[in-house]
Amino acid sequence: MFRLAATRSALTASRAVGRRNASTNVAVQNIETRWKTLSTTEQNTIAKQLEEAQKADWKQLSLEEKKAAYYIAFGAHGPREPITKPGHNLKVVIGTIGVVAASAALFYVIRQNAIEKPKTISKEWEEATNEYMKEQKMNPISGIASEGYQGKGYVVSK
Repeated sequence: MFRLAATRSALTASRAVGRRNASTNVAVQNIETRWKTLSTTEQNTIAKQLEEAQKADWKQLSLEEKKAAYYIAFGAHGPREPITKPGHNLKVVIGTIGVVAASAALFYVIRQNAIEKPKTISKEWEEATNEYMKEQKMNPISGIASEGYQGKGYVVSK
């Protein structure tokens, strides 16, 4: 009884493989280039046919069917499609250089048209600040009002 069942299932599988190969070989040829042009129903039909074909012996699958099954499972389509296209990196580099150049040009123009330094950035003002800090005894432990202070204090201009 088991032999008979095994023979029948093998016979049915070989018939299904024969029918499948004749009908799907045309559908799976060069699937990588045609996949995006197929309608959703055609894509689903091909995927189902290949799924059924993979349930049988893989040695019976043609090379085209194996390639198509791999592409459908792992190919660059749908959610696995790359976000960036070839040449995208060059566009990013050129865009970045352009933005940096525009920023530098804007900075240069602003600096050229700016008013003079504020009066608080003069040597006289900084020396007056030092005197004021000594009078107010600011930072008496290690700063300008400490005993034996040797630093320049707030004088940074030349």
